[in-house]
Amino acid sequence: MKKQRDRLGSRAAFTVWVPEALGESKAFLGFREELSRVAPINRPVLLIGERGTGKELAASRLHFLSRRWEGPLVALNCSALSPSLIESELFGYEKGAFTGAEERRRGRFESADGGTLFLDEIGNIPMEVQEKILRVVEYGSLERVGSSERVDVDVRIVAATHADLEVLVEQGRFKRDLLDRLSFEVLYLPPLRERGEDIALLANHFAVRMAHELEREEVPRFSGDAFRALEGYTWPGNVRELKNVVERAVYRSESSLVTEILFNPFQRDGTTPGIFPREARQEVRHESKSPEARKPSMKQAVENLEVRLLQEALEESRYSQRKAAAMLGLTYHQFRGMLRKYKTRISQKSVFNYG
Repeated sequence: MKKQRDRLGSRAAFTVWVPEALGESKAFLGFREELSRVAPINRPVLLIGERGTGKELAASRLHFLSRRWEGPLVALNCSALSPSLIESELFGYEKGAFTGAEERRRGRFESADGGTLFLDEIGNIPMEVQEKILRVVEYGSLERVGSSERVDVDVRIVAATHADLEVLVEQGRFKRDLLDRLSFEVLYLPPLRERGEDIALLANHFAVRMAHELEREEVPRFSGDAFRALEGYTWPGNVRELKNVVERAVYRSESSLVTEILFNPFQRDGTTPGIFPREARQEVRHESKSPEARKPSMKQAVENLEVRLLQEALEESRYSQRKAAAMLGLTYHQFRGMLRKYKTRISQKSVFNYG
């Protein structure tokens, strides 16, 4: 009974201390259901989502709902380290393995023994390190840098990325065998723009929490214009950006009624920040240019048309790349090639659905 109470306590703590995991939209609840289904299965899980969608929170929930909940949850952001450091961080090293290695050090795999290892932005891992990770997945053992001694570990890997790993495989930058091992289940985190029903819920929660931090007694409220601005914004930074925008709005408001939303703190229009979405600011900047500067070249016009057609086909096909390719009269590989060409200009969701 004590173990059961402790376990329930851990789960309750996760719910209390991770409010960013709130949501009641169909997209969010569907994701939560898929996550809960795979959590007890002792296999790797791959999380795919845009920045700010909560991949680390999802990994935490996977851990606490698994049978490894009593074990350690260890995380490593692979994009925050240079390629030369990732190997030693993951596998540890022996004393004298390289300059500065003054004593033996355990790596993240050993630290996560009996628990879960969360590898964020796994697409940044060098090929030679991917080979060593594959060995751990297949055989449950590793060798520290500078050692030939075998170290056995029992670790469940949860990996995350916003990149298209299949494209990286085609480019020779990610091992197909490793991708196959890590993708026992692939979960797609819905972006905030697909969770319209959750914006009000999250905004009100962040507003109340910020008011509490500022030691204000009155509960913050959003004016109609402010709330419509929040709902009409595309949220490229997802929940993380929403949290920052709401907290800033509450902090800047002189009363409990929040009337102004500043999406970009670097933006100043010379009078008042006001409700001024990023898209509108971009239009103003473009209009300020001379007519000659605004006129696109033939190449730019063609590219703009291709991007628009790709985006429309993806939306009409519910982001099924194969269906979108057929709608445009392209082969699947031709369509994928165009997606890679315009990957910075097309909605990120489009690179996640290969069906």
